[in-house]
Amino acid sequence: MPTLDQTRIAVIGLGYVGLPLAVAFGRKFPTVGFDINTQRVGELRNGHDHTLEVASDELQQASQLSFADDLEALKQCNVFIVTVPTPIDDYKRPDLRPLESASRTVGQVISRGGVAIYESTVYPGATEETCVPIIERESGLVFNQDFYAGYSPERINPGDKQHRLETILKVTSGSTAEVADFVDSLYASIISAGTHKASSIRVAEAAKVIENTQRDVNIALINELALIFHRMGIDTHEVLEAAGTKWNFLPFRPGLVGGHCIGVDPYYLTHKAQQMGYHPEVILAGRRINDGMGGHVAQRVAKLMAQRGLQTTRSKILVMGLAFKENCPDLRNTRVVDIVAELRSYNAQVDVYDPWVNAEEARHEYGLDLVQSPQPGHYDAIVLAVAHHQFVALGADGIRAFGKPDAVLFDVKRLLPRNLSDDCL
Repeated sequence: MPTLDQTRIAVIGLGYVGLPLAVAFGRKFPTVGFDINTQRVGELRNGHDHTLEVASDELQQASQLSFADDLEALKQCNVFIVTVPTPIDDYKRPDLRPLESASRTVGQVISRGGVAIYESTVYPGATEETCVPIIERESGLVFNQDFYAGYSPERINPGDKQHRLETILKVTSGSTAEVADFVDSLYASIISAGTHKASSIRVAEAAKVIENTQRDVNIALINELALIFHRMGIDTHEVLEAAGTKWNFLPFRPGLVGGHCIGVDPYYLTHKAQQMGYHPEVILAGRRINDGMGGHVAQRVAKLMAQRGLQTTRSKILVMGLAFKENCPDLRNTRVVDIVAELRSYNAQVDVYDPWVNAEEARHEYGLDLVQSPQPGHYDAIVLAVAHHQFVALGADGIRAFGKPDAVLFDVKRLLPRNLSDDCL
């Protein structure tokens, strides 16, 4: 196993998680940022990050960082950090193919004494049950004798300029006590917020997967309350504001739950639980509630239109925002597409506008052709789905200007004062 001064790092996967990590390590250690996407490697070599997580000057400051898309560049490394996505498939089952592919890559280049560290979110046991055997098979090395493993779950929050990699406490773990100490020291060298060394890889994996499961369940509770209060004719946000005067009331708000974490991670835990013969009740109920909120919004919009005598068939509706959260180009697992799909089921013509999102990516991922600039006075209904700062700057008058005089305005995010929209969650 290498010492810190001998460490040469490879970060495999240069997305929202991997790139900031590679930059941070590249300031202190010889680091190779590896990705199979040649176009991604090219843009980073040119000093540009389209995800907007890392600025050009930050890339330049990582003086020991290089980028590669060929395996040969990894053979000089002795620490391999895997930061690839862990999505779910169409049946809500864990899709481990990116993780398995990255493990094969590690197995092809790791040598004796090497350490493989995983940051991707998985169910407890995945690192040692799925990833390690692949490395053993590809490399011909023996686990915990010829090479070692660690797990340090990512805590990146895309678009958040306040909570950055270095300022978020990092959980670490290793396959032996000695490796755990090495992994902890390695991350402690770049994480100013400090580290928390878990007793095992499985504990660290479990800690990560419940972080977002807890948030998902809490948001589901508030979403269900919003469904109830809507039927009662009570403003949910007024209720939450009143309840929030108690010191220990948690400040969750209703809304769409998408993205690569909160809407995905719980399925990893429930998958493993079901494999072991336990059927999770609360977690899956929360998932069903949250996955249904996009359709609920669309139905509310259609009802408001009907109440005003506006036909949904052949109507023109503008959805503002496609990214899964504000001020971020990330559209992975965005639930705004559920609103669009439900409105289109009424035979409405739905335009989607998002100044943050790459139009080509939206077309590739969801078959949506974004409008570059909404036409003023054109729409029968407007759905404010994402609270981008450009939409905040427009204000209620600027947003309503896209609609016809009697257009419906539904504010999913409660971005506007309540009296300036026709309805909200």
